[in-house]
Amino acid sequence: MINVVYMATPDIAVKSLEELHNNSGINVQAVITQPDRPKGRGNKLTPPPVKVFATEHGIECIQTERISKDSELIAKLKSLKPDFFVTFAFGQILSQEVLDIPKFATINLHASLLPKYRGANPIQRCIYNGDTKTGITTMLTVLELDAGDICETQEINIGENMTDVELKQIICDKAPKLICSTLQGLYLGNLKPKKQDENGVSIAKKFTKQDGAILWENNACNIHNQVRSMVDFPCAFTICNGKLLKIIETKLTHHKENKAAATIVNVTKEGIEVCTGNGECILITKVKPESKGVMNAYDFANGAKIKKDMKLGE
Repeated sequence: MINVVYMATPDIAVKSLEELHNNSGINVQAVITQPDRPKGRGNKLTPPPVKVFATEHGIECIQTERISKDSELIAKLKSLKPDFFVTFAFGQILSQEVLDIPKFATINLHASLLPKYRGANPIQRCIYNGDTKTGITTMLTVLELDAGDICETQEINIGENMTDVELKQIICDKAPKLICSTLQGLYLGNLKPKKQDENGVSIAKKFTKQDGAILWENNACNIHNQVRSMVDFPCAFTICNGKLLKIIETKLTHHKENKAAATIVNVTKEGIEVCTGNGECILITKVKPESKGVMNAYDFANGAKIKKDMKLGE
């Protein structure tokens, strides 16, 4: 029996916890997660998704603001004598004292093909940069950010219109089996981790709200990638008739117009077609106006009286 302490927080990590819990060869001794946080319009204190699962399935769940400074929790973890710690979107950095507790290692599931996109935002950054391939990696955790030896990887193809939300779900679905395979391979001694190629390192920084501002002077492809990489957060946006308009979905038309960037060239049932900096047009298909829900761009255009030759961004 492989004894595991699982450290995670958001919904993307729940399926992996479920897989570990249901695996007859793995014993989840405890779940470590972040404290409850205020959420929603009412700022109601809400438990992390992994806590909800752990509580419902009788798994001991311990919440901590900072594990590396929590001496009582560290003592508890040492007493458990786990074979592995498993981290997945935990949101905290582990100290060497904590990393030294498991008999074998601390395994982290990272949402990229390391060494590419180390850091906090690999899912969104690969789409933003227009990559056609990404993946997931299990690695040995060390003090340096996402720099440990690689255990196993699995590639994921990125379609032209795939969003960050869709890619997150694919990773959520594929992660459980890779984590279990890695634990079993290391436990049995038939999996040999490999050093990362430091020449291929890139860092995936978090987006800020201002990163969502669309610069219509950019080319159509870059704008499309920006929109689909930010559906979850911060959401791409522009100004329309003096009001902020969030852009939820776009499509590439490969249609060219000899007009200034940000000029609306057509409004049809398909959406709002806008000229970009390289003359190529992009079709806006879904939007979210201020204080309203997500709607079809055509319906928005009708209500807001959006016409051909108007300009966005002002």
